[in-house]
Amino acid sequence: MIETPLTKILNIRVPIVQGGMHWVSYPSFVAAVSNAGALGILTALTQPTPDALRIAIRETRKLTDKPFGVNITILPSIDTPDYAGYAKAAVEEGVRIFETAGNNPGPLITYFKSNDCIIIHKCTSIRHAQSAAWHGVDILSIDGFECAGHPGEDDIGGLVLLARAAQELKKPYIASGGIADGRGLAAALALGAAVMHTGTRFLCTVESPAHQNIKDKIVSSTEQDTVHIFRTLHNSSRVFKNSVSQEVVDIERRPGGAKFSDIQHLVDGQKGKKVYETGDPEAGVWSAGSCVGLIKDVPSCKELVERLEREAEDIIEGLEKLRVRRTDAKL
Repeated sequence: MIETPLTKILNIRVPIVQGGMHWVSYPSFVAAVSNAGALGILTALTQPTPDALRIAIRETRKLTDKPFGVNITILPSIDTPDYAGYAKAAVEEGVRIFETAGNNPGPLITYFKSNDCIIIHKCTSIRHAQSAAWHGVDILSIDGFECAGHPGEDDIGGLVLLARAAQELKKPYIASGGIADGRGLAAALALGAAVMHTGTRFLCTVESPAHQNIKDKIVSSTEQDTVHIFRTLHNSSRVFKNSVSQEVVDIERRPGGAKFSDIQHLVDGQKGKKVYETGDPEAGVWSAGSCVGLIKDVPSCKELVERLEREAEDIIEGLEKLRVRRTDAKL
């Protein structure tokens, strides 16, 4: 077993957290991740209302007696969700682990802290991580440029960002972005992280509700098959490279740039939902990390977690063999 400060705090057997994915992180999937020994995360905004989230939490709890959390992401939106309502519903249902992300989570952090919750906040820069720590976040999730979804605007890869986190942060942190195998887990631990975080790798598992066609598409993809949209709008998001995301990029590159209204019809969230439901990878934009190039199969969550753990342990033990006592070394 690999034990870290965060496996103890989060009460998980393996230092792995499943990314909270929109239209994917439903109860049966989240429960499968938690039952496998990692930390499953429900996505609050996948549920249409706070009351629907209550039901999802109850369904998850029927399927697992292991810890799981809830993600609440605050991003620019035409119709602002009831963030406070989702938070209240989850807390009242007994959830005590929350992952927050996005803009100005201060009010949520205050509310969660007042209810003795553990708060994980996703950050894409050291300065944002330091600010989150100052606001009382318990655990920082450090997202490198390779991650699916929103990587920030600094374009710093995980290798440097995680090493900088080790230099600057006093609170424990999670490594996120580009991690999909045991090598990534071992590397994250070497860089000072106490847990690895992955969404795209869990997306491609048996229990994931994504259509099998999407899982097959991920398996056949390479690290070249993602692209950033919203770059010119300073809200970059890494998604799978398809005809829709390429059209978004083309519009953004037009002379004079683009407004959100120019691309809104292409990036509608319901179209992304159809990707997972219908299995058509061209139906809309859908998040995917560059780690798609590392994914070669569709295991169960249990098989995946056990494999990641075993691979990381083997690599850590193998690295120890590289050490040579000075008295035994050939000079």
